[in-house]
Amino acid sequence: MVDESSSRRNPDARRYSASIVDGPERAASRAMLRAVGFSEEDFTRPQIGVASTWGMMTPCNMHINRLADATVEGADGAGGKAVLFNTISVSDGISMGTEGMKYSLVSREVIADSIETVTGCEGFDGLVTLGGCDKNMPGCLIGMARLDRPAIFVYGGTIKPGCYKDRDVDIVSVFESVGQEAKGQISADERLAVERCAIPGAGSCGGMYTANTMASAIEALGMSLPESSAQEAVSEDKLTDCRRAGEAVLELVRQDIRPSDIMTRAAFENAITVVIALGGSTNAVLHLLAMAHAIGVDLEIDDFTRIGQRVPVLADLRPSGRFMMSDLVRIGGIAPLMKMLLDRGLLHGDCLTVTGRTLAENLADVAPYPEGQEIIASFDRPFKATSHLVILYGNLAPEGAVAKITGKEGERFSGRARVFGSEEEALRGILDGDVVAGDVIVIRGEGPVGGPGMREMLSPTSAIMGRGLGNDVALITDGRFSGGSHGFVVGHITPEAATGGPLGAVEDGDTVTIDAQARTITLDIAQEEIDRRLQSWQPPAPNYRRGVLAKYARLVSPASLGAVTDREDERT
Repeated sequence: MVDESSSRRNPDARRYSASIVDGPERAASRAMLRAVGFSEEDFTRPQIGVASTWGMMTPCNMHINRLADATVEGADGAGGKAVLFNTISVSDGISMGTEGMKYSLVSREVIADSIETVTGCEGFDGLVTLGGCDKNMPGCLIGMARLDRPAIFVYGGTIKPGCYKDRDVDIVSVFESVGQEAKGQISADERLAVERCAIPGAGSCGGMYTANTMASAIEALGMSLPESSAQEAVSEDKLTDCRRAGEAVLELVRQDIRPSDIMTRAAFENAITVVIALGGSTNAVLHLLAMAHAIGVDLEIDDFTRIGQRVPVLADLRPSGRFMMSDLVRIGGIAPLMKMLLDRGLLHGDCLTVTGRTLAENLADVAPYPEGQEIIASFDRPFKATSHLVILYGNLAPEGAVAKITGKEGERFSGRARVFGSEEEALRGILDGDVVAGDVIVIRGEGPVGGPGMREMLSPTSAIMGRGLGNDVALITDGRFSGGSHGFVVGHITPEAATGGPLGAVEDGDTVTIDAQARTITLDIAQEEIDRRLQSWQPPAPNYRRGVLAKYARLVSPASLGAVTDREDERT
């Protein structure tokens, strides 16, 4: 028989689970939970949901079952009762350049919805989520933010690099090898050799691509334990991180520290600052806007400009730089960088974190990077004095666009438009040699509504680099980019072509000018001509009329608002 007085001990720590298991009327609930392993004492403990994104469809997540088990061990050992459940993951790297990639950004919403659904239904008092591939991380954070129950995110960790001819290689090396083969720079056998060695095991893509970018942003936000973002996937450090997260969430439950206490406006500014300093992915703009929306923080794309004017790029990390995330792990991860930024007055040190301490307290004893390392620059010699994430406006993007300009590509490009109606068309044009120096590749119909799903353009951008056109062409799109994309690229153009945006008015041969200094993207024809062309524009037939992609297209907000599916106001 359940000791009902015992089950009501420390009621604040069992704010949600008590309504599920306490009292005679909950006998059926307890009976079912006994079948999944609950002991008598477990009914008196805070219940901790552990949301795992494990699956064997991608190396990013293939090890997360072990990490989830370690998290359960930590939570149970700290006096809680962990309940493990799964949500989905999809693989961007595998689906990239195919119709399947349209489900990638959609999966962020599915993950958030499923975590909210399971946790809300089952009455968990606290939550630990574990993610590996790109959309796992913001999906987990959005779900945690909506529920606003004590919670911690654990990153699955970075992959170790592969090795080909004594140099580090990764998934982007494989994508770029396709363009190199098309140019005749390497043979099919050499491309196959890169393919065979680039992915040596478990973990997320190894540069400062979207997964490592978002993991770093979440740690800076305060929602992961210190050092969680800079650990290799297969390591004792990562298993320890998971056990500590399981323990730490119990303390958050006892103190009633919630995401809304941590995910403040100042904390999001910290996350943006760290993303810029690391030279992170353009996807951070989309995902941080969505995460802020979920917790009720008013964050706008212009905040990236404001913060970016005073924050330099300090990291020499792939795709634009030389080093892998595993190299950064070896010299201390992102904590010394954050200490540098804090000491410079660029971080809000008083922000609360999941340790129960402030960011400044977490960083107080962090040692600096070792002398002689070349991965993180000093403030005196940054790789770029201001942000590489540039928000552009103009007659092609009245509601904004996101450019990734590291400075290596130059800061201004003007060229003739070469218009494509899909990513596949553009890729074929690049590989076949139809795209030449001086072109501005225009890929439209790939926005949140038009795709639907806002595919990443890693295949075209990698083909550009592989064919040696990285400094000679630009690419603009209402889609988005992989964190592995580099070159003169502009995405997230809003309004998108499928909803009547001016990108739909561009014709082959028009001149398009991108100016990162002036933060403009311009179709160099008269506004009257743009208006005339748009008057004859007709909305395209939807690519999907039923199913998850059709639902997504009906609900999704513009990219400039984070491409979320639960806004209270109507999409504009």
